[in-house]
Amino acid sequence: MAGNPLIFRDRVDAGQQLAVALPPLDPDETVVLALPRGGVPVAAEICEAHNLPLDLILVRKIGTPGHPELALGAVTDGATPRFVVNDAIARHHRLSRAEVEAMGRDLLPEIERRRKTYLEGRAPLPIKGKTVVVVDDGVATGATLRASLAALRGEEPARIIVALPVGPTSLERDLDGLVDTVICLSDLQFFGAVGGAYRSFPQVDDATVRQTVDRFAPHGAA
Repeated sequence: MAGNPLIFRDRVDAGQQLAVALPPLDPDETVVLALPRGGVPVAAEICEAHNLPLDLILVRKIGTPGHPELALGAVTDGATPRFVVNDAIARHHRLSRAEVEAMGRDLLPEIERRRKTYLEGRAPLPIKGKTVVVVDDGVATGATLRASLAALRGEEPARIIVALPVGPTSLERDLDGLVDTVICLSDLQFFGAVGGAYRSFPQVDDATVRQTVDRFAPHGAA
């Protein structure tokens, strides 16, 4: 992981730099999975550069009551939703794992709304036996990313690469056992927040996500 204070012009610039940093990837054996919404424009540049298909990981952060920006954990979509709980934060706020998971279940309708909005019934791309490149526009606590990776491991990919413009120095240690490779271009400690690593960091809207997924869907996917 890089330890420099690299600043990106925008998510497109970040994606282009990540595309260069990635190893050679076989389009027939690789799937890019973006965390919406901010990870989608970053992933698009990787898909463009390496001729790769794009799909989404639908995951929601479980915010701490009174401090929604602080992640108690995260929940991913699926036949059996998967939860990741930040035990230290939960203990500090005197919340049990069961209570955090119950909060996560309340987020499942929003995940389902996003599935319908972004994918409109399109089946997930198969990832068993493939290289999976997981992309976001940056990571602060890593709770949503860990939940995503835990869910992905159950799908039996051959290799998981996490590609991020910016993240904490502890990222590789935090993801140990969940991924094969971490590529992170800039150190979060220089910025304090993910958005600080970007000169332009606007919200990404639902329409942009949908259009990007359609653009990089495999031929014939529906």
